Amino acid sequence: MTSLTVQAVGPEGAGLLAELHAHGFERAWEREHMTRFLTSTGVQGLVLVEGETPIAMALIRAIAGEAELLTIAVPQARRGEGLGRRLVEAGLDAARRAGAARMYLEVSEINAPAQALYRRCGFADAGRRARYYKDGSDALVLARSL
Repeated sequence: MTSLTVQAVGPEGAGLLAELHAHGFERAWEREHMTRFLTSTGVQGLVLVEGETPIAMALIRAIAGEAELLTIAVPQARRGEGLGRRLVEAGLDAARRAGAARMYLEVSEINAPAQALYRRCGFADAGRRARYYKDGSDALVLARSL
């Protein structure tokens, strides 16, 4: 089995993050979006690498004692292999190192697989944003202590 590692990337990795995001979402964030995030205060890019090949990504932001999982992208064909959990755990560790005591995220109420992943990682309901997504679905706000 090929080894998996998580590597931090900065603004120079915006193109790679956009490419990996496109493997996980129909409406992916473009390079410009990634650059904007990666040059913002407290934002860290994480890339899951298998052997030498980048396969998945996440973005977190940690500011003033709180953190947010901004996005996570795992290719459809690789879901269910524990890659998302590996990225979430790496994000939690990065947030702790940045001094955050709590992490938040938003997930669509209709995205049951993602909700299950986040709940397995210790996240619980913290709120709801009505009609938050373009499809009209609500966003569930989940949180956990670090």
